[in-house]
Amino acid sequence: MVKITKKVKYLIIGNSAGGIGAAEAIRQVDRQGALVIISDEPYPAYSRPLISEYLARERSLERMLFRPADFYDKNDIGTFLGSRVKSLILNEHAVEMDDGGRIVWEKLLIAAGGLPIVPQIEGIEKEGVFTFITLKDAKAIDHHLNGTMRAVVIGGGLIGISVTEALMKRGVKVTIVEAKERILNTMLDEEASAREEATVREAGVSIVTGHTVVEISSEGKTVNSITLDNGQVVPCDLVVVAIGVRPCTELVSDTGIKINRGIVIDRHMATSSPDVYACGDVAEAYDFIHGENRLNPVWPNAYLGGRIAGLNMAGVRTEHQGGLAMSALKYFGLDAVSAGIVTPPDDSYEVLKNVFDDNYRKVVLKEGLVVGMVFVGDVEKSGIIYSLIKDRVNVSSFKQALVARDFGLLSLPEERWGPYLKMPTSGVISQVVSFERAGEIIVGE
Repeated sequence: MVKITKKVKYLIIGNSAGGIGAAEAIRQVDRQGALVIISDEPYPAYSRPLISEYLARERSLERMLFRPADFYDKNDIGTFLGSRVKSLILNEHAVEMDDGGRIVWEKLLIAAGGLPIVPQIEGIEKEGVFTFITLKDAKAIDHHLNGTMRAVVIGGGLIGISVTEALMKRGVKVTIVEAKERILNTMLDEEASAREEATVREAGVSIVTGHTVVEISSEGKTVNSITLDNGQVVPCDLVVVAIGVRPCTELVSDTGIKINRGIVIDRHMATSSPDVYACGDVAEAYDFIHGENRLNPVWPNAYLGGRIAGLNMAGVRTEHQGGLAMSALKYFGLDAVSAGIVTPPDDSYEVLKNVFDDNYRKVVLKEGLVVGMVFVGDVEKSGIIYSLIKDRVNVSSFKQALVARDFGLLSLPEERWGPYLKMPTSGVISQVVSFERAGEIIVGE
């Protein structure tokens, strides 16, 4: 535990994608400045999207680490893992720890991530009710499992589908309860969602949509059923709340730092308070598709935002060009990738679709620019579409090729792919690699 007063040049609260991205960027610029990372989790940096594979007993903690175990030592990074920040004292450039220790900083990054959304349901406090955001959650569920069991997963989004697959692999019978009319409703459009739902049902999962859980009942202290808003009772031995995450803004709530849904930051990842930065799930960062700050709680955005923050903290003024909503999944044997706007809000958008074999492709355009996509099945070429989104390429002259069966890099006009082949660090090839890497981290391949 922290029992000292320590002075550092850089303090990072959070040890996940954003915090590590910032630390790496700082060390690229400044090898000497004292750098400390604080995390309430006791583990070295691991990929949180892989906790489903941990629960399925397919991956150990060591194989979940996204940086080598000696990362901190090699980069001269001090760590306080398993420690919690009690309060932030802006006028003193200090944080106080739960045990009374204090760390004084010159530059601060808040990369505290998100907390699980837990609805007010009667019986939510009972034994056998879990969330699924951290490795601790996965370990708690693993400890609870005992032979053939029945589970209810509240939420049919990415978190809900991932924990469902893990539980099924452990021999648990799962029922998903989704309040909206379809699963994965924020990530996928109706067609893609229907394909995913059919695949999940075929795997043996029961799915209830358009209803909510109003009560969790127990026999003694342990869960034994849930009741839906239509009166239906579903027997179960555990409940996983997987509705989503909300920004963990409690640390700054009484400091005067501007908060909307998350901490408000500018294009340099700076908050409204001097020398304080924020990134990742806790912050509202610039979304270049919507042209405004939004919450986009996905791994690659957090890492990129952390790098931008780290560079600015180290004195290299760098502007964030913006992120966008994007997701990749590979559960129950079905690949799906989405980015940007997948369901246009009005008829000012142009939608291109194609269905062939077991594949579905959709590209959304606005004034000749690609602003969204959904690929289901064969997602290998989705990185090219993503690069067109990021590079803001007008595709009017070759738009039909984007959803063709044989679409590939050579489907682009030569003036587009020629320069990219010569300069892969700034064009399609690097974007394909970076996007597929993002998907790799999310999916856990």
